[in-house]
Amino acid sequence: MASASAGASPPPRLIPVSAATATTSACSDTFKTEFHPHSGRPIAVKTFSAYGSGSGPRSPVVDDTPWHPFTPRADFEFAEFTHKVVLNKDQTNELLKFIWRVADGHTKFSFHMHTDVMTAWARASSQMTPFEKHIIPIDYKKETIEYEVYSRPLWDWAMDLLVNPLLAPHFVWDAQRLYKHDGTHFERFFHEPWTGDRWWNLQSSLPENGVPFAFILYADKTHLSSAGTVKAYPVIARCGNLPVNIRNVDGPGGGHLVGWLPIVPEDSDEDGKLFYMNLKCVIWHESFSILLITIMLLSATGFAHKCYDGIQRWLFPLILILSADYEEQCVMALIRGLNSACPCPICLVPREELTDHSTTYPKCTVKDAQDCVELWSRDRIAGEAELKKQSLRPIKNAFWKVKLSNPHDVLSQDPLHVYHKGKFSNHLFDEFKKHLKVLGRATEKKVDEQFDAFPRWRNLNHFDRVTNIYFTDGNNFQDISRQIVYAAQNVLTRVEDEAGYALLKCIVSYLHIDICTTLAAGEAEILMFQKLLDEYIEALGDDTIKNWNFPKAHASKHVFTDIREKGAARNFSTRPNEKQHGPIKRAYKFQTNGKDVANQILRLDHMTLVSGLICSRIECLDKERHKVMLSERELEEEDLDDQSFGGHIHLGAPQHSVTLLQLEEENASKVAFAQFHKKLSLFLNDFLPAYNIPLPDGKTWLTLSARDTVQEHRFFKVNYESIVDWKLTTDYLWCNLSFHGHEQRDCALICTNDKDGNDKNIFVRILFMFKHMVGSKVLDLALVLPMDV
Repeated sequence: MASASAGASPPPRLIPVSAATATTSACSDTFKTEFHPHSGRPIAVKTFSAYGSGSGPRSPVVDDTPWHPFTPRADFEFAEFTHKVVLNKDQTNELLKFIWRVADGHTKFSFHMHTDVMTAWARASSQMTPFEKHIIPIDYKKETIEYEVYSRPLWDWAMDLLVNPLLAPHFVWDAQRLYKHDGTHFERFFHEPWTGDRWWNLQSSLPENGVPFAFILYADKTHLSSAGTVKAYPVIARCGNLPVNIRNVDGPGGGHLVGWLPIVPEDSDEDGKLFYMNLKCVIWHESFSILLITIMLLSATGFAHKCYDGIQRWLFPLILILSADYEEQCVMALIRGLNSACPCPICLVPREELTDHSTTYPKCTVKDAQDCVELWSRDRIAGEAELKKQSLRPIKNAFWKVKLSNPHDVLSQDPLHVYHKGKFSNHLFDEFKKHLKVLGRATEKKVDEQFDAFPRWRNLNHFDRVTNIYFTDGNNFQDISRQIVYAAQNVLTRVEDEAGYALLKCIVSYLHIDICTTLAAGEAEILMFQKLLDEYIEALGDDTIKNWNFPKAHASKHVFTDIREKGAARNFSTRPNEKQHGPIKRAYKFQTNGKDVANQILRLDHMTLVSGLICSRIECLDKERHKVMLSERELEEEDLDDQSFGGHIHLGAPQHSVTLLQLEEENASKVAFAQFHKKLSLFLNDFLPAYNIPLPDGKTWLTLSARDTVQEHRFFKVNYESIVDWKLTTDYLWCNLSFHGHEQRDCALICTNDKDGNDKNIFVRILFMFKHMVGSKVLDLALVLPMDV
């Protein structure tokens, strides 16, 4: 290895790439799954190799003509292409002329005009449930106002999912309790909705062969026009019985638009008045009732369905989760909001006590709300007094009509709005910038430079500067929060800014809550955050301006209860739903004429839904045909850079092979590569015998020459056991001189040995990844810089 001067970091060393994962003991590698008693399934105990990867569901039946009712496959691909790239009528006609000029006779292709494409879409549209238009008459100021509501009947949409042969193997019906052995006992953990207590309790309340069909619903207004004058109010549904890797991504099993609610126009004379606010809520719940109408009766009677495993079950549709920001939560729960006596949609915490997390207040109940509304209908004065005590409105809630769907139970605390776009962006980060401004421009510049110097990581946004950021999306704020402590720890010191230092401690506590690994630790950290916040306010003294007593500060009280009840926070996050505002806005901008917007956008959305269904069937067919065409060896040799893979590691992005002499000459200025071939020779003579790998030709010592070759690889994937959900997860690492315009040398956690031969986990930076052949064996190796001192 290259020598290192005194006081310098440890010299680079060679390692087998397979070292880049720490191991777990056999005892702590055991998982237990307890199924609901109604399932009739015994407790299952598995090791990680069986639990984390699993054999997966049985292969679905493959449709030989998945593009039907488009005539040949090429017709569908063209229609899907014109829809995806937002071509108008004239552009589509020109493209068709061009295709017929250059490709006549090379493939079956029947389209000649734009109307042919639209006719095919019309035929295909019948494969999925279309939208229906409804009119709601509302009496207001001695006149009747009609509001338009569009809905895709919810149970019809559910049936579209149930009869899809590609989705059918993935449905989960029975509640489960999951445990992992920690070396002394089994500890419970949560991830999918069916691992939460709410699913277990719901299934217990149903008949013996009854199971929940769990809807996850999201609703939020969004601006369509850049000026904000044109708005939309979409409702998006997801199925909680499908796993998160299907439910929270684009595709037939992901979230889909099922409703389009009316927006009551702003009225400067009426806004803020109780009657007008109540009117808006009446319209919202009347509209939402139309969306729920197909599941109201079935939620009580159930629906007999023969599932993929051949078992006939009674499916009981219910709302498992309502995902929304605070404003929509107030409408869904029919409470009076921010300035009311009890502004929480879940419990009866007083407005003055929103930062008190040490006290648990009574939960809101449907019975209390119904009693208050009934009293109000008989006696307006007495009823209004009771309603105000609980901050309720005199309106019947649409969710009361669906069994086992108590709105106060199904409302969930959204991490995006509560934490990333709420507590952090509008409060902690805002305070952070104020402290930097007081310290001066040099301090702001130093923080920006330290953000810019932060290493680039996959799925982590990089920021050149942050002190000028006042508005951005929640994902950016989340990534800023993850880097802010590292970028500011030598700036907001106790000496330079005592209050700023106290604020930094609050941010650290906030991060512990946001990424906590256990529920008990998270709940304890909420109390710690409250204590640190009090210390920060005290440190500010007379400079205190901000009021920290707001509803999203209180929301942390319920978030860990939500996880126990409904599984991991990703199950009720608005993040995957807000992402779906993008296609709606693009459709408005590029594919509508600005008139009768709802009709046009919903027609385009239905085309997208049908297109996704056919695409998934084509993809399945192509995969099966590909497997048949390739031999087993060819399958093994396929490039896996963009695919899932078996085993532990995969090196990708291969470069041309070079001799060891060329490698040393090309990196002559880098001390890590000095005498590389000698270092590699010493490493192999130590490594190969240690792992019982025989040297070639019966040699007792392997000597490398400068003419021996290595092949550099700049991309590395490793499968490892995730401590988030204890499933097999893939990490992606790069070692590249120019990755998106920047040098990228990622770090890894490797298992090595200390000077006494004991196992030791350390962090390293990857300097060079390569393959080298010894005899007939190809070794995956890396040159790394240890970071253990």
